[in-house]
Amino acid sequence: MTEPIRLAKRLAALVSCSRREAELYIAGGWVKVDGVVVEEPQFMVAEQKVELHPDATLVPVAPVTILFHQPVLQPSPQPSPSGRGGEREEQFLISADTRAPDDHSRIRMLKQHFLRLTPCLPLEKQASGLAVFTQDYRVSRKLGDDAATVEQEYIVQVAGELIADGLKLLNHGLSFNGKALPPVKVSWQNETHLRFALKGVQPGQIAHVCNSVGLQVLALKRLRIGRLALSKLPPGQWRYLMPYEKF
Repeated sequence: MTEPIRLAKRLAALVSCSRREAELYIAGGWVKVDGVVVEEPQFMVAEQKVELHPDATLVPVAPVTILFHQPVLQPSPQPSPSGRGGEREEQFLISADTRAPDDHSRIRMLKQHFLRLTPCLPLEKQASGLAVFTQDYRVSRKLGDDAATVEQEYIVQVAGELIADGLKLLNHGLSFNGKALPPVKVSWQNETHLRFALKGVQPGQIAHVCNSVGLQVLALKRLRIGRLALSKLPPGQWRYLMPYEKF
């Protein structure tokens, strides 16, 4: 019986390439073991059939950005599913099973796409809507360094009775954490929902200004970040950012 060895070592001998090249092929999703794609170079094989895809390339896996329709997260007493630190709870909802069926990016989904994802402009607790996770430093820098200039749009469900000139005050004239707020765009969507479009929003800001004019926030949903909207992405599902899409 053949002694088990690492898949990278087996592939390197099979196609006469270096161990590093074998690792790139495997991580790129180009290698099958008994007909099943395996993306872990350290995977142990013995007598299984190992195949390299005829279109395999050594180009490193490009970083991706994921747009996620984050549902309201329910508090859980259980530890994180992976047992590792550093991940946000919502990241565990991003998996192969929750990719939107109508994702038209044509990007081959790889396990590497779910590693080292950086959350950008994280949603507040009990908020839902558009969330962004990226491996691309250009995106994280844009939504980090330029956060004060990127407009975000929210739909806010409220209850209560608006004070006189309350809508005017929501647009301009209120303060938060001891500082005057810049003008924002606030309008009624219907009798119970307000639409906010604002830049540099801070955690708790929307709830605070609503309370200041006699309203209580019941639900908060982000519809847009910059030029990218949630659109028809279903709750709990995600898609890849298209190459031509910009925030």
